[in-house]
Amino acid sequence: MEIFPDENSKRFVAVLNKKIEAGRLMNTLGHMTAGLAGGFGSREELCFLQYEDKDGGAHPNISHFPFIVLQADNSNKIRTVRNEAIKRGIPFTDFTSTMIIGASEDQMRATKETPESNLEYYGICLFGSTVELKEITGKFSLFRG
Repeated sequence: MEIFPDENSKRFVAVLNKKIEAGRLMNTLGHMTAGLAGGFGSREELCFLQYEDKDGGAHPNISHFPFIVLQADNSNKIRTVRNEAIKRGIPFTDFTSTMIIGASEDQMRATKETPESNLEYYGICLFGSTVELKEITGKFSLFRG
């Protein structure tokens, strides 16, 4: 039997802007989650488990750690979380309104041409210590869509 790290020691947390429509937020969450899982840490650190059913069917890459989805009242609340994550060196991905314009090249150009203070944040996704993430996201409520 495998021994896993304490599942409450770390977590994924997504904070979504409740002013953005649900379909767009699901797209945002997908992009951020893929980016965070693909861009930071090792599979072992992120602790993705390989489940198998009784028939031998595989159910791959399910996170051992909790994934909490919270809601923010607006873009500036997400900006505050982002700034704190940068300050603390917490791995994160975020998603802004410039990332929905045309093809990827157009999105990158629009983001590059927009001052950070003018970006509208749709969401942020983080991975790290439960204690530390609660310190910076504890004021948000669970996402209710």
